[in-house]
Amino acid sequence: MKSSRLIGGIEGGGTKFNLILAEVDEGHTNKIPKTLAAQQIPTTTPAETLSKVIDFFQRQERFTLNSIGLACFGPLNLDTTTTGYGQITKTSKPGWSGFDVLGELQQAIQVPVYLDTDVNSAAIGEHLWGAGKSVSNLLYLTVGTGIGGGVLVDGKPLHGLTHPEMGHINIPHDLERDPFPGDCPIHGNCLEGLASGSAIGARWQAAAETLPAGHPAWKLEAEYLGTALTNFILTLSPQRIILGGGVMKQTFLHAMVREVVLKKLNGYIPHPAITEKIERYIMPPGLGDQAGVLGAVGLALVNVKE
Repeated sequence: MKSSRLIGGIEGGGTKFNLILAEVDEGHTNKIPKTLAAQQIPTTTPAETLSKVIDFFQRQERFTLNSIGLACFGPLNLDTTTTGYGQITKTSKPGWSGFDVLGELQQAIQVPVYLDTDVNSAAIGEHLWGAGKSVSNLLYLTVGTGIGGGVLVDGKPLHGLTHPEMGHINIPHDLERDPFPGDCPIHGNCLEGLASGSAIGARWQAAAETLPAGHPAWKLEAEYLGTALTNFILTLSPQRIILGGGVMKQTFLHAMVREVVLKKLNGYIPHPAITEKIERYIMPPGLGDQAGVLGAVGLALVNVKE
């Protein structure tokens, strides 16, 4: 008799929430889960957004839900020893700072809910079913409206004092070459402030997807992302780097970023994964746009296993 588990996935982004009900085959958890229901809703106020999330799962009453993975934008309080565990902390998203996203969802839906960042969860999804299946230590970096990074070490998300905030690292900024001051509301010219989709739009007064391949925006973008990845390679030593998000849908950008990384490393990491097969070392997501929401399912699956 076939045994399966029904898991809900929530990819909570600053612009939209992607919701899924998925069936995971107990005997073949390495297979991509089967989608039974899905919905996308806009991110508005916390109360309105969560009411629609809750309604989606309550409408799946014909199924017996086992658990939910909540992959949410942040910053998040993931310290289970604090009273603020499960809350979104200081965010630029109006109305969401201090919101107890985990508590509100857990109270309304009486099944276990597991929380992590959207990028950590996407890393889990890629590790289970996507481009990171063959490695246990990987970095997932999403370059979209903002920039965020998730790291897996031995297949588990890296947590510490808080979760990694890779979009907010400082990188060299040549103001003569790029006089744009950056648009991060917290730090100005951090990586996100210089290289996110929002920054590209503000700098060039045009959406990233409208800029042609030969536009000077892309050489600058590759320089910033390649610099950041070089720093991450030297500090985290991931076995694979996966670049997702809307900006990275400009497929030519991957090769440009790899070229910058090779130049900046200058042979210092003489591993064939980098020196001979870098196109398999820095690569796009295997799950495409589904990395986030399937990662939320994976987040619940991994926690239940443990």
